[in-house]
Amino acid sequence: MLRDKRWWVLLALAGLLALFFGLDLGRHLSLAAIQARQADLQAWRDAQPLAAGLLFFAGYVAVTALSLPGAAVMTLAAGALFGLGWGTLIVSFASSIGATLAFLAARWLLGGWVQARFGDRLAAVNAGIAKEGGFYLFTLRLVPVLPFFAINLAMGVTGLRTWTFYWVSQLGMLAGTLVYVNAGTQLARIESLSGIVSPGVLGSLVLLGVFPLAAKKALDLFQARRVYAKFRRPARFDRNLVVIGGGSAGLVTAYIAAALKAEVTLVEQHALGGDCLNTGCVPSKALIRSARFVSQVQRAREFGMRGATAEFDFGEVMERVQRVIRAIEPHDSVARYTGLGVDVAQGTARIVSPWEVEIRHHDGRVQTLSTRAIVIAAGARPFVPPIPGLDGLGAHELLTSDNVWQLRRRPERLVVLGGGPIGSELAQAFARLGSRVTQVEMLPRLLAREDPDVSELVAARFRAEGITVLTGHQALRVQGSGADRRLVCEAEGREREIPFDAILVAVGRSANLKGYGLEELGVTTGRTVEVNGYLQTNFPNIYAAGDVAGPYQFTHVAAHQAWYAAVNALFDPFRKFSADYRVIPWATFVEPEVARVGLNELEAKERQVPHEVTVYGLDDLDRAIADSEAHGFVKVLTVPGKDRILGVTIVGAHAGDLLAEYVLAMKHGIGLNRILGTIHTYPTMAEASKYAAGAWKRAHAPQALLAWVGRFHAWRRG
Repeated sequence: MLRDKRWWVLLALAGLLALFFGLDLGRHLSLAAIQARQADLQAWRDAQPLAAGLLFFAGYVAVTALSLPGAAVMTLAAGALFGLGWGTLIVSFASSIGATLAFLAARWLLGGWVQARFGDRLAAVNAGIAKEGGFYLFTLRLVPVLPFFAINLAMGVTGLRTWTFYWVSQLGMLAGTLVYVNAGTQLARIESLSGIVSPGVLGSLVLLGVFPLAAKKALDLFQARRVYAKFRRPARFDRNLVVIGGGSAGLVTAYIAAALKAEVTLVEQHALGGDCLNTGCVPSKALIRSARFVSQVQRAREFGMRGATAEFDFGEVMERVQRVIRAIEPHDSVARYTGLGVDVAQGTARIVSPWEVEIRHHDGRVQTLSTRAIVIAAGARPFVPPIPGLDGLGAHELLTSDNVWQLRRRPERLVVLGGGPIGSELAQAFARLGSRVTQVEMLPRLLAREDPDVSELVAARFRAEGITVLTGHQALRVQGSGADRRLVCEAEGREREIPFDAILVAVGRSANLKGYGLEELGVTTGRTVEVNGYLQTNFPNIYAAGDVAGPYQFTHVAAHQAWYAAVNALFDPFRKFSADYRVIPWATFVEPEVARVGLNELEAKERQVPHEVTVYGLDDLDRAIADSEAHGFVKVLTVPGKDRILGVTIVGAHAGDLLAEYVLAMKHGIGLNRILGTIHTYPTMAEASKYAAGAWKRAHAPQALLAWVGRFHAWRRG
């Protein structure tokens, strides 16, 4: 219905414009027409000054709101009729109000469509508007380069706040208003609009508009110099780049720098590979695979087996996890990166100046390296909330994703605190390996960033596998001792006690910000190291990438950021690139697996992005049926009436692998029609993408055309 209203409003506006130009109403707003009637208009003003002022004000608002030609002539008329003071006052407010109405009309009529259609391409523009939109609008208002009506409409489709648009317009248009109103006081002498603004006045306006930009650039340069003021820049540098942290972001940054023939040192205080290899992605997926095997054995009858059992020792399962880590370890080893040309230092780093890093090697040596640039890739650690009694638990009672891999005895009663990806993955794995798992989540559902139907599907599977899922429960305290340890939670005003042998805390991760000189140096931090679009900190030669910088804590995003950090650090100020976050995929490796890229329904509704939803159920897919994995779905969000993909959520077996086709499609602007026209191997899970595209196509079939085609075939049958 809303779309219908917009359609009718657009038709009405088009009709009004057609009448305006068709009836040549613009002739009444020409310079000659105003001059010819100047005496009559002044007599009317003298007879009814208040009515004249109000009517002129309303007319000016209407002309600017409808983006009609004639505002310049009306500004002159304001000077002729009301003088410099009152004329400036009337035009200043009328033009700002009219411009704001045009701005709001553009936002209501076109804003959602533009963002839905071009949102990915406008990401950098939207970010700039959100940060400094008022400043750029002010500059545009001062410099008469673009017509003001074009600025009104263009700003309307951005996210600029209405109040900001109004007051900046009021202030920014004042200089031009004064020039035109002042010229209007001598209306009879004006021969043409082009003669109003002399080259000198025009040049002054341009300089006035350019001044804020020049001032901002100068201020940025001053601030950049200021942060370096108390430090002495070395005359020469030992390194082009020093990278602090040997996780995904650090390794990729160092690799790229070495590949570009730069002198680079990589410092890691623990083991190369960071969290992903040692305590995150790799060990968790190894544990999940073992747990899935146990689950599949328990489902033997589904596969036509009379029965099957799997005897296992929890300690041996955890030893397998370590074997997997050791097998992958050479990919991230000191030997490999040294062979690639990276100087690998094993020890702790401390930034002692913007161009110097002190390294304390594990063998006791202390080394200070000067470097043109620094990349901080220090990662993050599990966040342990300040719940009373939690800090009194022993090493094998209080678990996180860091130390859980040291377990060799399975906790019989395990409480998992947190319903996000990490908590959900480990809750299911431990339950399948025999622990009695209770999962506690403060929010109303698991995986709260996903759509509600995704959460419901995962929670139902968890409960079917024996996990006690407690959503909407807030942990209050830990009480008791020994075998009588209990977590006390609250839900709907009532307390509940949960006995446990161990608590696994998985409520998020905190960036590593302390211990390597950020605070002492003055690097700006919040929850993460604060960086701009180029991944620069407030020290332009110091960059940050990966979990320590955000905004996404994924290994693949860390590697993605690393390219930008490395290239920008090595080639700034000659060339630098803004990090691109338009198409970020992620997956949660529970069963059923959950994978997503782009918008889901929840986000699309929150952002008011127009969208259509197409769902294909995997219970219809031949390969899923053959594998006894006929559950889950593919959900695709598209632009209304178009096949352009806004986002995809997949729930089911191999969802993370299936997502890759959609990531490629969104990255390169490939729509569902082309996916439908692509041959997919039969029988594979990948066919789900083709069938989802087919479901969209059926919903958008041209029914009127098909009816005529039906009549054509009937005619041919005779």
